[in-house]
Formats: sequence, C-alpha cells, structure tokens
Amino acid sequence: MIAAPELQTEFHYPQDTDTRFSSDTDFDDPDARNAAQGKGKVKKGKKAPGDKGKGGGKGAGRLNGHHQENGMENIMLFEVVKLGKSAMQSVVDDWIESYKHDRDIALLDLINFFIQCSGCKGVVSSEMFRHMQNSEIIRKMTEEFDEDSGDYPLTMAGPQWKKFKTSFCEFITVLVRQCQYSIIYDEYMMDTVISLLTGLSDSQVRAFRHTSTLAAMKLMTALVNVALNLSINMDNTQRQYEAERNKMIGKRANDRLELLLQKRKELQENQDEIENMMNAIFKGVFVHRYRDAIAEIRAICIEEIGVWMKMYSDAFLNDSYLKYVGWTMHDKQGEVRLKCLTALQGLYYNRELNAKLELFTSRFKDRIVSMTLDKEYDVAVQAIKLLTLVLHSSEEVLTAEDCESVYHLVYSAHRPVAVAAGEFLFKKLFSHRDMEDDSMPKRRGRQSLNANLIKTTVFFFLESELHEHAAYLVDSMWDCAADLLKDWECMISLLLDEPLPGEEALTDRQETALIEIMLCTVRQAAECHPPVGRGTGKRVLTAKEKKTQLDDRTRMTELFVVGLPLLLAKYSVDAEKVTNLLQLPQFFDLEIYTTGRLEKHLESLLRQIKEIVEKHTDTDVLEACSKTCHALCNEEFTIFNRVDIARSQLLDELVDKFNRLLEDFLQEGEEPDEDDAYQVLSTLKRITAFHNAHDLSKWDLFTSNYKLLNTGIENGDMPEQIVIHALQCTHYVILWHLAKVSEGSSKKEDMVTLRKQMRAFCLMCQRYLASVNTAVKEQAFTILCDLLLIFSHQIISGGREVLEPLVYMPEASLQSELLSFILDHVFIDQDEDNSSTDGQQDDEAGKIEALHKRRNLLAAYCKLIIFNVVEMKTGADIFKQYMRYYNDYGDIIKETMSKTRQIDKIQCAKTLILSLQQLFNEMLSELGPGFDRSSSAFCGIKELARRFSLTFGLDQLKTREAIAMLHKDGIEFAFKEPNPQGEGHPPVNLAFLDILSEFSSKLMRQDKRTVHMYLERFMTFQMALQREDCWLPLISYRNSLQAGGDDDTMSVVSGISSRGSTVRSKKAKPVAGKRKLSEAEESSGGSEVWLNREQALQTPVMMPSPHLTSTVMREPKRLRPDDNYMGVYSMTPEQQQQPPLPQQQPPTPQPHPHPQTPQPHHQTPIDYNTQVTWMLAQRQQQEEAARQQHERAMNYAKLRSNLQHAIRRGSGLMEDDEEPIVEDVMMSSEGRIEDLNEGMDFDTMDIDLPASKNRRERSELKPDFFDPASIMDESVRTTHFLGYDAFQR
Repeated sequence: MIAAPELQTEFHYPQDTDTRFSSDTDFDDPDARNAAQGKGKVKKGKKAPGDKGKGGGKGAGRLNGHHQENGMENIMLFEVVKLGKSAMQSVVDDWIESYKHDRDIALLDLINFFIQCSGCKGVVSSEMFRHMQNSEIIRKMTEEFDEDSGDYPLTMAGPQWKKFKTSFCEFITVLVRQCQYSIIYDEYMMDTVISLLTGLSDSQVRAFRHTSTLAAMKLMTALVNVALNLSINMDNTQRQYEAERNKMIGKRANDRLELLLQKRKELQENQDEIENMMNAIFKGVFVHRYRDAIAEIRAICIEEIGVWMKMYSDAFLNDSYLKYVGWTMHDKQGEVRLKCLTALQGLYYNRELNAKLELFTSRFKDRIVSMTLDKEYDVAVQAIKLLTLVLHSSEEVLTAEDCESVYHLVYSAHRPVAVAAGEFLFKKLFSHRDMEDDSMPKRRGRQSLNANLIKTTVFFFLESELHEHAAYLVDSMWDCAADLLKDWECMISLLLDEPLPGEEALTDRQETALIEIMLCTVRQAAECHPPVGRGTGKRVLTAKEKKTQLDDRTRMTELFVVGLPLLLAKYSVDAEKVTNLLQLPQFFDLEIYTTGRLEKHLESLLRQIKEIVEKHTDTDVLEACSKTCHALCNEEFTIFNRVDIARSQLLDELVDKFNRLLEDFLQEGEEPDEDDAYQVLSTLKRITAFHNAHDLSKWDLFTSNYKLLNTGIENGDMPEQIVIHALQCTHYVILWHLAKVSEGSSKKEDMVTLRKQMRAFCLMCQRYLASVNTAVKEQAFTILCDLLLIFSHQIISGGREVLEPLVYMPEASLQSELLSFILDHVFIDQDEDNSSTDGQQDDEAGKIEALHKRRNLLAAYCKLIIFNVVEMKTGADIFKQYMRYYNDYGDIIKETMSKTRQIDKIQCAKTLILSLQQLFNEMLSELGPGFDRSSSAFCGIKELARRFSLTFGLDQLKTREAIAMLHKDGIEFAFKEPNPQGEGHPPVNLAFLDILSEFSSKLMRQDKRTVHMYLERFMTFQMALQREDCWLPLISYRNSLQAGGDDDTMSVVSGISSRGSTVRSKKAKPVAGKRKLSEAEESSGGSEVWLNREQALQTPVMMPSPHLTSTVMREPKRLRPDDNYMGVYSMTPEQQQQPPLPQQQPPTPQPHPHPQTPQPHHQTPIDYNTQVTWMLAQRQQQEEAARQQHERAMNYAKLRSNLQHAIRRGSGLMEDDEEPIVEDVMMSSEGRIEDLNEGMDFDTMDIDLPASKNRRERSELKPDFFDPASIMDESVRTTHFLGYDAFQR
C-alpha cells in the first residue's frame, strides 16, 4: 500500500522497518530500555533499574507483590474508565505520575488495560513483560480468552457499555494530549503501545482486533492533532525568526535568534518523530484493517481517516489517502459505505479543500451518483447530501444526467430520501436567484422574486410527467423552500393578473399544474403532515409548529377568501381546475369570514358554487361542490345559516326539477328521447353527489328512484348511467335513513319503513345482477355487498339490540348469484376483460384501473365471508384461484384465509380441502380418470395444497384439530367413488391422497397414527399388496403418516413420472456388512429373487405391522404385530369357506364389523402366514407368474434389509432423471432382526396392556372430535393378534 509521501517512512524502533511491526523485541529487555537515554525529555524522573521501588509517592506502593499489584492496578484503571465517573484528565495525570516513578509498571498497567478492554480475563505479568516476546504474550492472552460468549466491552448492550466506548476513546485522546510535550518522545512508551496494538490488530480473535484497531485509530487521531500543533508552532517560530533576522543589525538580538533557531530544530525533530509514529500506525494497522472481514472494524478505519484528512489536510488530503475512501465506497455493508460518505461530506463542506479533491471527484463521481439509489436508505440520503455539497462547491462537476438521476427522487416514498433530493433540486434550480435589496421597496405578487421560482417549479413538475404526485413534490421541498411554496399571494397573482410587458403568459397546462401545486401547499400548511405513503402517521406537533400552523392557516384564509371567488369565476368552465380550487375552503379558518367582515365574499363564493353545479355534470366537480358546502355548513360558526339557506334553495330546485323530468320521462306510450334522458341523468348526478354528504331525507327520493329502477327492470331499455346513479342515490337514502334510526330519536314506524325499503332495494339489486350491462351489474353487486354487510348480525353489536328487526341474511339463491358474479367478472384473463370494455383498456393505465376495480369487487365479497354473512364454504371457489391469480389477488385471498381461520379453524380447513376437491373434480372431468400425475394440472393442485399447508404456520398445537379434520375429509373423498372397472382397480379419486400428503407434515406425531388408522378403514387387503404405479398415491400418503419416519416434516415429491414403474434403472450399492444368506436359502430360491431384483422392489408394501420373516435365518425375537391389523384385513366369509391349507387350522368365520374376541392360547389360532397364503392363492388364479409371486411374498422378509437399504441409502437412486422412489413404510434394519424389532415405533408397544387402557392412553393423545371411538370400528381399537403364535412357529 502507498503511504502519504509527506510523512517519512522511517521509524526509529529497534525492529524491522516493514509495513508491519514484527513486535519480537518490544519487551525483550526493559531494563536496557530504561538505561538507554532518550532525547533529554525524561531524564529528570529516570532511575536506574536497581533503584526502582525506592522512591516515595504514588509509585512506592505498587511493588509489593508485583503480579498481584499489577492485576489490581489494571482492574482499577479499567473500572475507572468503564464507570466514567471520574474526570479523564485526573485519571491520565495519575497514570503519568506513576509512569514517572516507574515506567515499566505503569506501562504494564496500560498494556493490561488494553487487554482487559478487549474482554480478556488474562493478565500480563511482570515476568511475561520482561522475558516474553510480543507475539508470545498475545498468544498467551489468546489462550486465556473467555470464549463462552462472543460479547466484549465494545459490543455489549446496555447504557454502561455504550458509554464505555466514549470513555475508552477519550482516555486515549487525553493520554496523548497530556504526554505530547515529553513522554511520547522518550522512545519507549509510544514504541511499546504501538507495537502492542499492531500485534493485537492482527489477531484472529475478533475482540482483540476490534479493540486494538479502535485504540490505534484514536491514537493516530491524537497524534495527528499533535502534529498539527507542531506544524503551527513551527510556522510561528519560522515567522518570528524571519522577523528577527530582517531587523537592522543594531536592533537584532542574536541570543533570540539562537533560541528561535534551537526551538525550530527541536520542533522539527519532534515533528519527524510524530510522523514516524503515524506512518507506523498507518502501515501497521490501517492498511490491513480497512479491509477487515468485520464491518465495524472497516467503518472505524474509514471514519478516522476522514477525521485526519479534515483535521490535517496539508499532510493527509491527497490521493494517497483518498483512494482508500474511494475504494471502500464499494463495500458490501451499508454502515461502511455510510462512513465513507460522511467522511467526504466533512471535506466537501470546506470550499478551501475543493482544489485537492478535483482528481478524486472526477474518479469517483459516478459511484457517488449511483449510491443515491443505494438499497440502504441512510446511505442514499447521505449520498444525495454529498452531491448537494459537490454542487454547492462547483456546478460544473455534475452533468445534466447526473442531476436528473437525483431529480426524480423527490417522488420517492421514503421521506428522508425525498427531502434530501428536494434540497438538491432547490440548490440546483434556485441557486441563481437575485437577492432583493433591502433599501428597495419589497415587490409583491407577480413582480416578486418568487414569481420566476414558482414558474420554475411548475416547469419542473410538468417535465417530470408525474402529474398525480404534486403532493410528493411539495412535501420534498417543504423543509428547504417553505417560504417559496407558501407565497400564495404570488400564485394568485400569476393566475389572475395580466402578464407584464415582455413576460410570457402561462399556458393552460401550466395554469392547471400551478393550481394543483397551490392546493398541495395549502393542504401541507394546514395539516402539517406528509401525504399518504410517506411517514408512519401523524406526529405530535411542537408548540412552535402549532403556532406556525395557525399563522399559515390565517394568512392563507385571508388571501383565498378574496381570491377564490375570482379564480372560480375565471376557470368556471374548466372541470379539472375547478375541482382543485373547490377543495381550498376545506382548509379555511371559517371564523375569519365573521371577524374580518368578509361576508360579501362568502356570498360570492356560494354564488359561484351554485353556478358551477348548474354548469357541470362531471362527478368529481359535483362531489367537490358537495364537500365544500359540507365544510361551510358547520354549526359552530355564525355563517351556518347563510350557507344552509343557500344549500336548501339549491337542493329544492334540483329535486323539483328531477321529479318533473322523471314524470315526463316515465310516461307510458311515449318513447323518451335523448334530451330527456340527458336532463334526467344530469339532474340525478347532481342530487346523488349532494346526497353523499348531505341528508336529503325530507325530499323522499326513495319513491322516485325505486320507480325509476323498477321501470328499467320491466322495460329493459333504461340507459346505463341512469340506472347506476339511481342505484347509488337509493343506497344513500337507505344509509341516511339508518343513521337517523340509529340515533334512537326516531319512531317505530320509521324502522318499519326502513326495513321494507331495505329489503325491497336488496331484491331490486339482485334482479339487476342479471342485467346484460356489465357496469350496472358491478354497481348492483357492490351496493348489495355493502348493504348485506351493514344489515348483517353485526348491526346489533355495541348495545344496539333495538336494531335487531333490521337484520337481513341473504338466501341461498342470492349467495349463489353473488358467487357466480365473482367467478364470471373477477377471475378472468386480462385479454377477456379488454374485449369487454369497448377497447378502453389498450393502454397500461386502463389495465391497472380495471384490475383495481376487480380487486374491489373481490374484496367486497371476501368481507361477506369474513363477517359470516355468506357461508364460509362458498370461499372454496375463491381459495382455489389462489395460485392462478396470485399476482392479482393473492394478498386478498391470503388475508381472507387468515381471517376465516381466526373465526373457525375447522370450518376453514374444510373449506380449503373443499377447494382442492373441486379442482380435482374439474381436472378429472377434463382429463379423465387415467390422467398423468406429472401433468401441469395435477402438479398445480399439489402446489396449491403446499401453499395452503404453509398458511397453517409452525404451531401444530393450535391447528391440530383443523389439520386432522382436513385429513379426514380428504380420505373420505379419495375413497368416495369406487372404480367402475372393479375392486382390483384403484378408486377414481385415489390420486387425491397424493395432494393430501402435502398436509401430513402439519400433523402431530400421535395424530398421524390416528389418521393412519382411519385410512385403514377404507382399505382392503388387496390394496395393501398393490405396488403398481396407479397405487402410488396411497403408498406415498401412508408413508407420510408414519410417525416413526426419518423426517416427520417431509413433503412428498409432487412430480410423479408417467413411466409405468417406479423401479430405478440403476442398482443400489450393497449394504456394508450385510449378513450373508445361508446356502440353503441361496439354493432354495434366493438366487432367483436376486435375479429379479426389480420385481422384488414391487413386493407389496405391508402395514407397519407383522413382518414376514424367514425362520431359516435365526431364531428371531418374538415380533409384536401391529394392534390394528386384523380389523382392517379381515377375511370375508367366502374366503373362509374355502378348504384350508395342509397342516393348518381353518380360520373361524368372523364378520368384519364386529370386534374380535380374544381366543384362549390352548386353541389353534389363525396365524398371519395363513391369511397371506390364502390371499396369494387367490392371486395365483388371476396372474401368470403365480409361483414367482408366492415365492417373492414368502422371501420378502429375508431381503427386507437389503431392499430398504437400496431404497433409502442407495447412492445411485436419487438422480434427477429418474423416477422418485416412494419410501417403504418399514424402517431400515441394517440387516439385523434385533435392530428392526427395536427400531419399530408402532402401536404394538401397547399389546401387553388391557384394551381399555389402550383406548384411554390413545384418547389422551388425540382431541375428542377425532377420537378413534367415533370414526373406527371396535375391531380396530382392540389390540389382539390371534395369529401371533402360529406366525412365530
């Protein structure tokens, strides 16, 4: 690495002059160090080695038991600094005093101070200090480091340890400052400290490295301050010397010249020594640690080098040091990048340093500009502030492209970034404004200095092409340009006054932008909080901010009370301008109308509002008029009566006109023309807009609107917009009537009337759901959902039981129609939606608007599900669309699932499984029963099931009942419909078990056993023997329910290959240490089995119950069969009537539904081997390879360990290009029957217990609703195996 050329690289230490300190001789001979003379700075306090300890004072008591005293002294120094209660100056002075008495002991105290500050419990003894090398001491301390915790003082939490870092840095700074005139030049103290810190900074222990790097950097900073003082003293001495030498010979004092010359020489020597120390620290510590693996260490280095360059720019502010900051701006950690930017800000803030930064700026400017888009917002903010300082120092440095990359950040959602960008924009665009002379009269309005700046703001807003974000632009510039943005007088003048001679007038587009910006500034001043999307909420204003808010509101009201009527009169025909202007009175201080005697302006404003209502039919304009009238109709102010009278007159005219037009419009026998329809529609729009904010109940609008809607249903030719606004207006009538009834002051007849009107209107909306017009149906659907939610059972909550007669629950037909509307109009492709909107969705904005409308429709229906207005099971049709429309509605559907689960976990689970069943049935109807399980449709259902499973979370106890019920419904669905081809074929819905297995990981271990027992109720013995590909869903689902499996949370592979077999094409590696078969086994058919290994892998998967074991191997331990086997695989009476095999007792007929009765041991029991033989005999009549099948079943146990090892652990069996092997239910035995028996974690552990106790213990592990007693036969729950003795024989 390159060090600064100004600093000398020689450092007169008795060691190598490498860039790193070898530290081998730092502590070799302290006595020799003491005897060696320095430069005359510390000769007075120096003693011979033999005289140590003889002096009095503070150092005398330190030698009694050197090691113990040293440790006590170390603890005292560390504790004093840690507590931070004592003045650091006195602490350092005490240490300096002890150093003067005995510098070895004092230095040893300082060394142990650094060691203990690192969190190390070890102590450097006097003997170690005298005879061990530096590297050995560090190694010894490393061995004694307490590594039980990774914390050390610099990283520990708590206020005490946060203060410790400050005290630690202060101690080093004060130590150097107090020693700067003598001790640091004795060639002993600084040599030892620098060597120790250099060695520690290269340690593998993070605590040593971090603490020593911080100490070294603070030491370097203190030395830089000393060097700066020396430089200043040298300059002063040089000037004094030159001044004295330039005197006339008679007046010149030669003695003074000699003294000045000697002083300058001494200062030069000290400067050289300090530079050598700094160079050693820089090369030995900084060069290596600025790229340390720990971000905190890198940040310390960069922070301190910024201090050096700012403090001593003559020595450090050059490219040799700046390059480290430039390189580190690419650091992967945000805190390090942040330190780089803050360091550079301190440099660019001083304009005198700009010349030295030119090369650095040209080299790293692009990187700084790119950091304005840093993923860490704090870094981006500081990068923008740094560019602002660069812009302030020199405008030619940043190009137009560089500035534009910062301009657009004023629209950022992160407010600190936007504010920083706003300050940059203000500096760039408004830095050339002319300062107004105080002696000249202040110009106002259009002639003020702010006029051009406001125009510039408008031009920038238009060029940014983000016309809907004026509030963001205003908020970004509010802190730095508030005076400009609150110059409403100038804005009004620009809009009303004629342009000056030679001045270009504002265009229509610029006037619209200026009005929008003016509205945003008024809102910002009145509300004092950022726009929506910025900030976490309204903060509490300070007293000063509240006063500013009141002053701004008063001044703004005084200006616009006079100017607003004039502006409305000028722009009365422009809908966009009028809409923004009409929002201004909402922020007025209405008391000023009275106190300022401005009632005439109020009359003018009301007159303009009435004219605008009569001129416009645009909904936004009419709603703005309605809100303005509502804001002015405040009973707290004296202007209420005037405004109320004007409002009543306006509404009387509108309602009378509407009734008159409607009577003519609905006359029978006459066809209404377009003019009549337009008049009805325009009047209805005005009434609807005002009815939204004002109670118009006294005009009885329900009758006329209901008559209009009923006529539209009967005739079918009512214009679309008339129906939409009639529905909306009637909706407002219902809501205002409900508000009046809810107050409690109404009569009983009012509630009866409201109930009749509400039910009649709901039926009307239901009829309009069948309309051919999409917009009408959407309006009817939205209003219907709102009414059903408002008049649901929630209406009586909060002590409003009096409203119970108004509760309205939708019938099944209405629920079905609402669901059908959602499926037909929400879950559609974008292309379909485009074709149904008359080509208005061609642009991207139109598509976004259409999507927003569909999201609102879906949200309205989902609220009905959440509040239990419609049945929760109707949500299945919504939930099944989760994956397909995830990008559009994923958040809404997921939130709906979450809310329904909070209401009823079990019903929500049943709804989820119902949605999967519906998708499965749809797939069957499309692909047929013989579909490929690797098809995209089936894999999509599996992925949806996996997503559903993830929504249940990690707490299995909370979702235990819901998951169990989900499996129960899924199992019933899978076996619901038998295969029409016969019993030998799988049920039609068996593949659904593959989907259901995605939820197995959410079952608790004991619930897995219960679900497994429930699954066995639906299975026959033939099903358990099947290994064909079509039976794989059953096999995989059973495997996922094995409570003793290797992975209790596994998810079965969703993609099943369509090839006909699941057998691997590659052979598995043999099991290490596999027990060899006997010769008798090999000669009796073992070789045939080995030759047919692929067939052996297709051996039927048995239940986790008795395993077939050859008696030729060894005398096995008595295996206890599964307690639930016989109840599942009971033999039918037809099978029992067949002749028995030789040497075996024929089985006793026993019907399946009845529980088994324990048989006495003296009777010949029905053994398991007999049942298997009978079943295989039946298969011999149906299959060609009867002998091979029989031999394979009888030898299955002999090869079980080999086969399981091949399935589970074979190295060549899990390639991606092969089919996934389905894990067998039997556990790996490693070839030993003993291990197999010990490793079985089945219910056979209960076989020795009475049946009642078995049931009791199981009931403790399962919830009541899923008790085996309620879903299984008694035969399943009794744990008696009649064929046990025969099986052992």
